[in-house]
Amino acid sequence: MLRIQQAVIEDSQAITEMVKELTDEIIATMDDVAFNIDVIKLTKKCRELIEKNNYFIFLAFKENEKGPVGFVSLSESYALYAEGEFGIIQEFYVKQEFRSEGIGRELTKKAVAFGKNKGWKRLEVNTPPLPQWNKSAKFYQKEGFEFSGGRKLKLTLD
Repeated sequence: MLRIQQAVIEDSQAITEMVKELTDEIIATMDDVAFNIDVIKLTKKCRELIEKNNYFIFLAFKENEKGPVGFVSLSESYALYAEGEFGIIQEFYVKQEFRSEGIGRELTKKAVAFGKNKGWKRLEVNTPPLPQWNKSAKFYQKEGFEFSGGRKLKLTLD
């Protein structure tokens, strides 16, 4: 039995631990230190974002498992090309030992339902354009996402 529920402030530590697992996996796959996660700072930031109610996290709980086994986080953004408000999947993670059990599909369904309820016209997600991430891209395509072009770039502002 799988249960999906919206995260509350008390879930911040568990979320942060999964974000650390996610970023460690990305770093290992890319063989590049793309993230520097400070778990204590990140847990505090997670609490703040949940409290502000402008960052939405849904957790997957599997019967007989201690703590969540996956999560999806969403934020709202705005653009004319999207005709106003739209959602962005910021992080999406299922613990390795629980992959290919339909948990990702259920998290996606929850994200889509949430977006529709918010009145979003679209939901976007990014994956690196590297061959190592083809499986992730195929998963999203199976869930109805389409490639929309472009590459994600960043500029760190300090």
